[in-house]
Amino acid sequence: MTAADGLERYLGAKFPGAKRFSLEGSDAFIPLVKEIIRHSGQQGVTDVVFGMAHRGRLNMLVNVLGKRPEDLFDEFAGKHTTGERTGDVKYHQGFSSDFALGDERKMHLTLAFNPSHLEIVSPVVAGAVRARQTKHNDADRNRVLAVTVHGDSAVAGQGIVQETLNLSNTRGYSVGGTIRIVINNQIGFTTSNPRDTRSTEYCTDIAKMIQAPIIHVNGDDPEAVAFAARMAVEYRTLFKRDIFIDLISYRRHGHNEADEPLATQPMMYGIIKKHPTPRKVYADRLIAEGVITESEVTEMMNLYRDALDNGERVVAEWREMDVAKMDWLQYLDHDWTSPYHAAFPKERFVTLAKRVAEYPDALRAHPRVEKIYEDRKAMAAGDKLLDWGMAETMAYATLLDEGANVRLSGEDAGRGTFFHRHAVVHNQNDGTGYVPLTHLHANQGHFEVWDSVLSEESVLAFEYGYATTDPKTLTIWEAQFGDFANGAQIVIDQFISSGEQKWGRMCGLVMLLPHGYEGQGPEHSSARLERYLQLCAQQNMQVCIPSTPAQVYHMLRRQFLRKMRRPLIGISPKSLLRHPLAVSSMDELINGEFQNVIGEVDPLDPKKVKRVVLCAGKVYYDLLEQRRANAQQDVAIIRIEQLYPYPHDDVKAVLEPYSHVTDFVWCQEEPLNQGAWYCSKHNFESSLPDGVKLKYAGRPASASPAVGYVSLHTQQQKQLVADALSF
Repeated sequence: MTAADGLERYLGAKFPGAKRFSLEGSDAFIPLVKEIIRHSGQQGVTDVVFGMAHRGRLNMLVNVLGKRPEDLFDEFAGKHTTGERTGDVKYHQGFSSDFALGDERKMHLTLAFNPSHLEIVSPVVAGAVRARQTKHNDADRNRVLAVTVHGDSAVAGQGIVQETLNLSNTRGYSVGGTIRIVINNQIGFTTSNPRDTRSTEYCTDIAKMIQAPIIHVNGDDPEAVAFAARMAVEYRTLFKRDIFIDLISYRRHGHNEADEPLATQPMMYGIIKKHPTPRKVYADRLIAEGVITESEVTEMMNLYRDALDNGERVVAEWREMDVAKMDWLQYLDHDWTSPYHAAFPKERFVTLAKRVAEYPDALRAHPRVEKIYEDRKAMAAGDKLLDWGMAETMAYATLLDEGANVRLSGEDAGRGTFFHRHAVVHNQNDGTGYVPLTHLHANQGHFEVWDSVLSEESVLAFEYGYATTDPKTLTIWEAQFGDFANGAQIVIDQFISSGEQKWGRMCGLVMLLPHGYEGQGPEHSSARLERYLQLCAQQNMQVCIPSTPAQVYHMLRRQFLRKMRRPLIGISPKSLLRHPLAVSSMDELINGEFQNVIGEVDPLDPKKVKRVVLCAGKVYYDLLEQRRANAQQDVAIIRIEQLYPYPHDDVKAVLEPYSHVTDFVWCQEEPLNQGAWYCSKHNFESSLPDGVKLKYAGRPASASPAVGYVSLHTQQQKQLVADALSF
């Protein structure tokens, strides 16, 4: 209590008016967390991952995790050591350390980085914990513990809380229970009337949806708080379920230290100003009981203040981490051009292809699934070209064969939204599932595929947490339809696109976003490609639009085999999954590599070409089929398969045979104000000869991603293809 109170007083005096989102009034949070750490250590826990918003975060960093006060003071003074990264404010920073348990054992503590979106870190923490549990073979969920910290208004008000609780007991996302602490200071920013903050009696009533116990405890009674901590740890250890601790307290200052709370809460803050601090309440109690003397209380304060003046760590249990155990060291300082070995031995490939096309004779598959697997057997035998589903499956199989791990999740991920994957074969007799990718051989990597709950935000955040924790697993989240990812926009904006620049967090997460204009209306056509391209900068992620089965095979393998770990946005197809032209030979898979740009495939004479059409994705096949139907020989079609980082040299090399051409067109299915046109036009033009103007062929600007009438869709599609091919 002395440390919690002392740090806030020290910061308030040393940096008056600076934002620190003080813990004052909820000081018992620090002994609460320390008691959870100590008691969970006695239960066999070796790792604890914390997630919390900004309230009390600086106190947590210094007084629990052992951050050097001098480093914190430097941050207040505006000094930074993030190198070329743009960084983040001090009360969003994460931290890792080891904590001595007193019997030569150490516990590893991690505080997750967090943006100002208060509750979004909870599913990120869950994903990080699940990854650690899988890595440690902790199937019983005994060794790694998740602890999340919430505000009273946020826990009741933000929907991500419900989504995360809904994950808590599902097969693919359970972490064996989370201890959830609510710092209940009875106010959210300037709103404190319960009739405005929620529609339930308690802010923790959301916990009832999963029947989680709720311990309400007085923040002015640290002994009761410590008892609540031990109770929560033992409940979670025994039942492997979530439990809430409602730390009822108050906020001594405004939302931040520059706010004046009396302006909006005169009655509440009139009481708070007269109320002694939690530390003084407890000190007076101990003095009255004869446990300590007033001089000892004063000495504790002075010793702590002296320690802060010294600038060194104030947590006696802090221990330095073993750098040799850090998984991420080998993945640092690599970029997009890092070399990797793309080829795969043919004999081994054929063996694996046969394995993934098999299931037990006793299993009765659905007739349509049986047909898909019969086709895959023919592909393995070399009698058929590989389709999209088989190529994707072989990407996973070849990685697993080499010891890599693969985790795939999303709504309908096992089957695939469009009936193409069937990674799980369901027995029509008893409903059991068989996963061929888990039966390759005894020494293969770990494969898991999960049909997620009907949520984008919590599941994508979970997978982000998983991917940032385990670089040795290819972690993939697939949207049911690409545009449904906008339900998780916070995760994309605050973590996936910017996490490396803000916090130095590397992440190899793959997002597969089905996309394509086939007349299915505004909500089932566009993956909103433009939004990802708008977020691209500083080599932060990769945006690819593979147009062949071989390309998706190499895209997925490259993402894992390269040492670089940055997010991959894969704009995946729908109709191309079964398009007769969207097939690849086995040789293209085993001896090829991902092509950032694919040149003309028909035997055109480059000298006779008068126009070059650049495009990406499904529209290529519409253009190709129409050009062949027209018997045109004077239009070349080039596919740009990687839009970011833009492959300048590759595009120029493909365009070199057409150096005489002055007529260039970018063709897209999306409206003018969407797709790649606005965000990538400058890149396309930089690849063209000097003085050449790039023309546009596509849908007109639109407020909606796509039209709702099939007849209008067909008319627009024919027109944009005609515009691209006609002079």
